[in-house]
Amino acid sequence: MLTATLCLLAFGAVMVYSASSATSLLQGRGNGSGYLVKYLVYGTIGLVLMRVLARDGVEKAQKITAPLLVTSFVLVLAVHIPHVGVSVNGARRWIGPGPFQFQPSELMKLALVLYGATLLAKRPERVHDLRELAKPLLVVVGGACLLVVTQPDLGTAMVIAFTTIALLVATGIEMRKLAIIVGSAFFVVVLYALVKPYARARLTSFLDPWAHASSSGFQAVQGQIAIGSGGLFGVGPGESVQKIFYLPEAPTDFILAVIAEELGAIGVCALLFLYGLIAYAGLRAAKGARSMQSALIAVGVTSLIVSQALLNVFAVLGLAPLTGVPLPFVSYGSSSLIVMLAAMGLLLNVASGGTAHVRAVSTPRKRSADARGRERARLGDEHSVEEDRDRRRRDRGARGAGARGGRRAAG
Repeated sequence: MLTATLCLLAFGAVMVYSASSATSLLQGRGNGSGYLVKYLVYGTIGLVLMRVLARDGVEKAQKITAPLLVTSFVLVLAVHIPHVGVSVNGARRWIGPGPFQFQPSELMKLALVLYGATLLAKRPERVHDLRELAKPLLVVVGGACLLVVTQPDLGTAMVIAFTTIALLVATGIEMRKLAIIVGSAFFVVVLYALVKPYARARLTSFLDPWAHASSSGFQAVQGQIAIGSGGLFGVGPGESVQKIFYLPEAPTDFILAVIAEELGAIGVCALLFLYGLIAYAGLRAAKGARSMQSALIAVGVTSLIVSQALLNVFAVLGLAPLTGVPLPFVSYGSSSLIVMLAAMGLLLNVASGGTAHVRAVSTPRKRSADARGRERARLGDEHSVEEDRDRRRRDRGARGAGARGGRRAAG
């Protein structure tokens, strides 16, 4: 997992520079390395968090889950406050000034993973009762998705939903109950897409992007052109044409299209192989976890990374509607990069044997009483052993005496 993560970070640094340098130079914004420098700074912060959480992150999960969840909800609500939330390209998802902008929904994804894992680990049997499951978990997850969708950010809501489903499956939910939950969620998504013009335009352009190539389907069409231009081996590193004012959001949401154009299908397959390594190692870590909570955290973090990666890949390839979800560890983005590396730290901690067992700590008086009880039990056991030995000696003596008496009588 660590090797795959570091390879993805190195891959991302190279491709972020390649996808952003040309347009930055043409627009007169420095020497073209602005995005790369920011990526390295955010990556360094994320690596520090990953290192800290890789030591004892799971043990601290119980303490930080509730504050983290409340903080993420407050920040997501603050996005909608005028002069607090920042609107970019019609979406209001960020808070903070200038280069210090942060996307609270990224923090909320990790907080919901920890919350769901903690809740289900305490009472795994709640997955067999939809009412009991809905009261704490599904209501919180549904409220989070509703807040995120209003930004609008349907992609993040879908990632949260996929991760929650993975947690329920890992806990052992029945397929019939899971089908009810998934069907209800799908119905709500379709209803939202039909009601909201923004979501309806995304869905229409997904079905036939070339019919809307100059409007809502422009980004999807340019991405497909970039992928087709790359072929099997690509046009070469740094040689992409689509990234220069043709492909919107090239360093972020559509960085996979730049990778496909410059490195070809071989480069895309190498990228998918690294995500496959993370998925395989993450599920193995969950299987070998030392506690239920650790296993669910591993499942949740693995699902969070893999589902976000697959959603981005499918959107760029034209197999899913555009959602605005970045490619984990590769796309430029401060919030996503830092949170994903922190989540990887938790996963590494589970893989190394980290656990979050709840242990009852007794008082000194209770410990001394327990010690006296153990001592009495030990003495009692020793006394019982001595009694057994005496009984066996008496039995042997009685049998010996009986045998000698029998021989004298016979003589």
